[in-house]
Amino acid sequence: MSPRLQPRCFALHPLTLAGLMALTAFGAVAPAWAQEAAKAETDNTLDRVEVTGTRASLQKSLALKRNAAGVQDSISATELGRFPDNNVADSLSHITGVSISRTAGGEGQKVSIRGLGPEYTITTFNSRLLGTDSAGRYFAYDVLPADVISGADVVKSAQASLVEGAIGGLVNLRSASPFDQKGQRGLLRVEADRNQMSSLNGTKLSGTYSNTFGDQVGVLLGVVYAKRDVRTDTAGNDGGWSRNPAPNKPELFWPWGNTWGGAIDPNGNGQLDPDEEGLIGPGQFRFGTIMEKKERMALSGKVEWRPSSDVKVVVDGFKTRLDSPQVGYQLSFYPLYAPGRWSNMKITNGVVTDFTLANPDPEMALNPELLNKTEYRVVDTAMYGANAEWKISPTLKATGDIYKSTSKRHSGGNDSYVVLRMNQPNVTRIQLTGAAVPDVKTTFTDGRDLQTGLAQGLFKASDFNTHYFSLAGDNIDDKIDGATGNLEWKLDRFYIDQLKFGLSQTNRKKSRDLINNAFNAGDGHYSGANAINVGALGGNVINQTLSPSGFMDGVSGNFPRSFLGFDINNYLQALQAYDGKPRPGGGTYDFSKAAPAWNPLESYRVTEKTTTAFMQADLSGDGWNADVGVRFVKTKTTSQAWDAKIVDIIENGAFNYTAVYAPPSVLQQESSYNFALPSVNFTWLITNDLQLRLGAAKTMARPSVDKLAPTSTTQSISWGDFTQVFGGNANLKPYSARQADVSLEWYYAKDSALNFAVYQKNIKNQITSEYLTGQNIGAPGGRLFNVSRPINGDKATARGFEIGLQHLFDNGFGVRAQYTRNKSRSWVGGEERALEGIAPATSSLGLLYEKGPWSMSATADHTDAFVTATNVLGAGFNERAKAVTWATAQIAYEVNKWLRLSIEGNNLTDATQEYTLGNDSVKLPQGYYRYGRSFTVGASIKF
Repeated sequence: MSPRLQPRCFALHPLTLAGLMALTAFGAVAPAWAQEAAKAETDNTLDRVEVTGTRASLQKSLALKRNAAGVQDSISATELGRFPDNNVADSLSHITGVSISRTAGGEGQKVSIRGLGPEYTITTFNSRLLGTDSAGRYFAYDVLPADVISGADVVKSAQASLVEGAIGGLVNLRSASPFDQKGQRGLLRVEADRNQMSSLNGTKLSGTYSNTFGDQVGVLLGVVYAKRDVRTDTAGNDGGWSRNPAPNKPELFWPWGNTWGGAIDPNGNGQLDPDEEGLIGPGQFRFGTIMEKKERMALSGKVEWRPSSDVKVVVDGFKTRLDSPQVGYQLSFYPLYAPGRWSNMKITNGVVTDFTLANPDPEMALNPELLNKTEYRVVDTAMYGANAEWKISPTLKATGDIYKSTSKRHSGGNDSYVVLRMNQPNVTRIQLTGAAVPDVKTTFTDGRDLQTGLAQGLFKASDFNTHYFSLAGDNIDDKIDGATGNLEWKLDRFYIDQLKFGLSQTNRKKSRDLINNAFNAGDGHYSGANAINVGALGGNVINQTLSPSGFMDGVSGNFPRSFLGFDINNYLQALQAYDGKPRPGGGTYDFSKAAPAWNPLESYRVTEKTTTAFMQADLSGDGWNADVGVRFVKTKTTSQAWDAKIVDIIENGAFNYTAVYAPPSVLQQESSYNFALPSVNFTWLITNDLQLRLGAAKTMARPSVDKLAPTSTTQSISWGDFTQVFGGNANLKPYSARQADVSLEWYYAKDSALNFAVYQKNIKNQITSEYLTGQNIGAPGGRLFNVSRPINGDKATARGFEIGLQHLFDNGFGVRAQYTRNKSRSWVGGEERALEGIAPATSSLGLLYEKGPWSMSATADHTDAFVTATNVLGAGFNERAKAVTWATAQIAYEVNKWLRLSIEGNNLTDATQEYTLGNDSVKLPQGYYRYGRSFTVGASIKF
């Protein structure tokens, strides 16, 4: 049999298999349901009954999908002020082709569509761009409470009239109108939640009020306040994995290696032997827990004025604040190889999986570290706008919209990555077991054992010295001003229903100011020879022993499950109080020299001005409708960053260096590009219940904002990793794609449908990264560096299919199921590599029951494993996210028409998100996050 014709087998996840079986079963019996539904429709009376709840939400969403011009899926609020999930991203994850990634506490944060990552997706609010607090463009959904919106549309095919910038898909969030349900209405809701892993509680209070005054004026107001404490157990690495050079193995594409302490040398002969080329060992790893106090507030409002049937004016806006500081208490280990440091090495499949550190030299022994890692995230997001619609004549309508969208997060200098280092002689054995955390056995010469000593409180402040001291954080401001003007001319001739024309202009200004103490070498002020014994500081620096309940329960192995926590504020005060005392390296201690300051190397200013124009014709005939159009895009980008050459590298001790920089100089770049984006969509109504959609378009996605600025950093020098990381440059080209969609939708019964879609995207200039070793960047002494930078790839393809089912039974039960399969390929410099961030498959299965006062639902969303970074340790050595399934369930009871009680469970299977690094034969642990189960009880009163 020809290799081209050989069948390929795919291993299906149980959830995927269940979903496909459900789809098959429902497809087989659907005709019977269609007959029952037709009879039910005949028996319907003309009485109008207002329906709310999950079924009503699904009915609205299916109607939006059926009547959309292209391939689209939607979600709708169950009623005024109440969304299906507390988090918008969680609700989106139930939609065909959508997957999400989560932040601390398990809350949905980033959205991917059809396997393509967040950078391929654009999010709008009432068709307006949203400012973001990230360094790039992706919208963090945790800043926006679900109570603020009434629905969301996931648009997967392109139209000339829609905002450009998405290849994966467009997510448009919609706010409610007071005229959706006329009269005076309101909803008050109170919730309490509990995280089972951490026994932490939270509360939420929300209210929505809507009123209309005749047919002319409507007002809608909303307010949300929520407070939630969560815990996330985590493991990972910052120094990464070390790999020996492989100069005689070109297939590894790793000629220089990254073992900065010296090539791993099991036989101790001081030479890189053939069997040692490409050998891998751990450089650093850490584990611990993150405690987050999340507080969220939001105000929203809308005023509609309809002075006549021909004129409508809407003024609306929202303002939110997310205050979510995180404190991470972790243990950190830095076993990076150096000659004479490792002994008793055992090697398995090219990886050192077992070794001992017993060198009596304090700098060569393993020195376990207490790591305090905090993030200060306070995000203010706002959008205000006005929209007007004027029916100039029966055939001509004009619309206009202006808005301002802003996002601000000022964390400069408030984040910490602070390490206290143990100073006691010890012998440590490390074993890689395949688990997320290696086995660690540390025995001190005085007889204490690290694992039991931490649990029993045997270690005191005097057992630690000050060490790495990073204070950082960035100030990000994102401001977007936009204006659009559109005309619709009803023609009703030559199969043309109407012609649409539009102009828009968007001006985006985004700045980032990094405030840290790396650029001024303050992070090493208290390390190496200048370390201070923590016992001499006083000040109650080490103030607690943490033994979190259930810590790392899902991770097997022998490693400490307790650790010490130190108070960062007490630590800072104690260091300031130490000012003026002699410093072994010369002079006296001076906290001001370690204080954070502006870091020009990773700061930028980016201005992006975009002007667009479109023309679109909407057509229809007997049993079909279509649209064809083109969108013209002109974008001009101006970016500013700073550069500073390295003039000296000072060695403070083993794996401890300080880089000295020349004064910064300004770098400015300008770039512009033009696109013509044609699109066509065709819908054939085969029968009243069956329709076929065809779509083709050229689309584009802009580079992430931070990748437009020529920033760079060599911060990793401080721990012995000589790597220069470039953030980007204004000459990066936008992604572009030629895409095609085919969708068959069968609405075989009332509020029920079965759909199947296939799609193809041929992507050009996808942005990826290159990693070069042994590069001369002009550092003193000719020292060679690794260099990482973003580049445009050659091309990529993404193709796949989607299948979805929704069926609502007359007896109150219902089912939703969806499965999406993606296949992608990418080429960079003529070499094929995995396309980063694309999940090969996503699926979802949901069951519901809603009848009388009871409402119940359960949903499981599954994302297959996917590549997150390529060629991390040479060709084919990729980072991958493991598959994950997220299960939720809800039960609600309506006591009467005013009062509703509910309980919701999240992550019911206690799913974890894990990452690995490797190839077909090697799998190394790279990251681990456990969020635990959480439960929310709520009560709502409506009027």
